[in-house]
Amino acid sequence: MARSASIVATGRHLPGRCVTNDELRAHFERHGKGEVIDQFAERSGIRQRWWAEPQEATSDLALHAARQALARAGRKAKEVDLIILGTDTPDQTTPATSVILQAKLGASRAGTFDVGCACASFPTALAIAAGLIATNPQLRCVLVVGAYLMQRLADPDDPMIFFYGDGAGAAVVEPSETDGICASAFLADGQYADHWGIAAGGTREPASSSALAQGHHQVRLKERYPPEINQVGWSQLFHELAAGAQFQATDVDWAIFTQVNADTITTTSAELGIPLEKAPRLMDYYGYTGSACIPITLDHLLESQPSTDDQLITLIGSGVGYNMAGVAVRLAGGMAT
Repeated sequence: MARSASIVATGRHLPGRCVTNDELRAHFERHGKGEVIDQFAERSGIRQRWWAEPQEATSDLALHAARQALARAGRKAKEVDLIILGTDTPDQTTPATSVILQAKLGASRAGTFDVGCACASFPTALAIAAGLIATNPQLRCVLVVGAYLMQRLADPDDPMIFFYGDGAGAAVVEPSETDGICASAFLADGQYADHWGIAAGGTREPASSSALAQGHHQVRLKERYPPEINQVGWSQLFHELAAGAQFQATDVDWAIFTQVNADTITTTSAELGIPLEKAPRLMDYYGYTGSACIPITLDHLLESQPSTDDQLITLIGSGVGYNMAGVAVRLAGGMAT
């Protein structure tokens, strides 16, 4: 009999420093750009974000979320068979941040690898976990983590730092008799690869004093994406998930989209026929947490609005590349939170 995979517990972590829009506005007013913060806030719905301390790395944020998810699942670190970490803000270029997390967590039996497709990383990692569990009987406990620390890689005087919130979310995925992770879908468009990213530090432009002087080691928005890119892509992915798992929009309990723009979530939900109360918009509190925003939102909902009934949830993420991915997940009622 084919094996399925289900999420059995989740966790999340925010660092300790809350940075409000007022604090950012005061900073940018000294540069004559204070009005930009208000413009960004109006369009996005972001009111604050949480930033890590200088000594904290992406793996540290991931560690806290992982520990919480494992504790809720009743699992110890040494029971983990595989760690999949989704991030585009790694601790360093190599080795993978997942293997650093493995050592910090004490998951000595676990294999590890990173997934690096920006905000699509967590749905992609869940789909990979489900596929591996289906074909590998020895996999009994897979830890999937999304972590983000982009503000560390940004120019503090670049107004785009407004969006970047730090954080991590995690899920424990295990074999199940019923279809938990029941559908997945993927999109990408590499013609936008140079629109937003970090130019230096890879093989195309290795780190150098020249790259440092030009700020190429920091994340930059070079060219804006078409305004409809998320709405079109999210809708396509949702329809593919619905066809794959045979559900209607009215069957969905939660439709979680990348938490970067409240207006886009509102517009897309209306187009799909999803009631707005089922499409959470939590960026006002968390900011835009990139690779971590999907699992953070999922854990927030499961903790704040627990249900004794089974739930159908879609998770759709999109980000630089341009990468998009989605999964449909059925969660058993009464999950530990």
